Amino acid sequence: MTEPVEPVELVDLSVPVVTGMPVYPGDPEVALTPALTTGRDGVNVLRLHLGSQSGTHVDAPYHVDDSLPRLGALPLERFAGPAAVVDARGLGPRAPITPERFAALPGGAAIVLVATGWSAHWGSEAYLAHPYLTEEAAALLVAAGVRTVGIDALSVDPTPAADFPAHRVLCGAHAVVAENLTGLDRLLEAQAAGRAIEVWLMPIRLDGADGAPVRAVARVGQRVPHE
Repeated sequence: MTEPVEPVELVDLSVPVVTGMPVYPGDPEVALTPALTTGRDGVNVLRLHLGSQSGTHVDAPYHVDDSLPRLGALPLERFAGPAAVVDARGLGPRAPITPERFAALPGGAAIVLVATGWSAHWGSEAYLAHPYLTEEAAALLVAAGVRTVGIDALSVDPTPAADFPAHRVLCGAHAVVAENLTGLDRLLEAQAAGRAIEVWLMPIRLDGADGAPVRAVARVGQRVPHE
């Protein structure tokens, strides 16, 4: 009997951008207000007030060092490609994510996403107490050739951070960092079932910027055949 073919599935990995949404301490608050309305102006247009690191976003290396590449200088390949998801769920508040979590990292993944499960705390004070990558874990990813790393938490470093060691290792290798992802549980399920995962993290084109919000989307494909 022929096995049923799983339909291709698109998974939204982005948090909604709304007024008063959580931001990194000290970042600009987010506010969406009507600039034009159909009743007064004939069209609806929103006025947006937000920071480059608002919501689900990517960091360019310039985020932590003026000498490193800005957003517009990065190749588009940094923002899309086959992905692997690392299961780092079950850790406690402010727990380090150590290199051991990446021991079974599959080859061929352009993007590595770290699933902590912390997106469940989005909108609460607990969201600030997320697990984080150690400097050694970030160095392992760089050594493995990974140049795009995402996490379902406020930062790859602790919040607040003294010197952003994980950022500095990743950005120093001209890697892209994606933060405030959500929906990674679904990708872990798909990966466990042997299905191929591709991810798009396309930022607003803010040339010269330190980063930008993204609409992060994953494509869950058919089961990867065994060789």
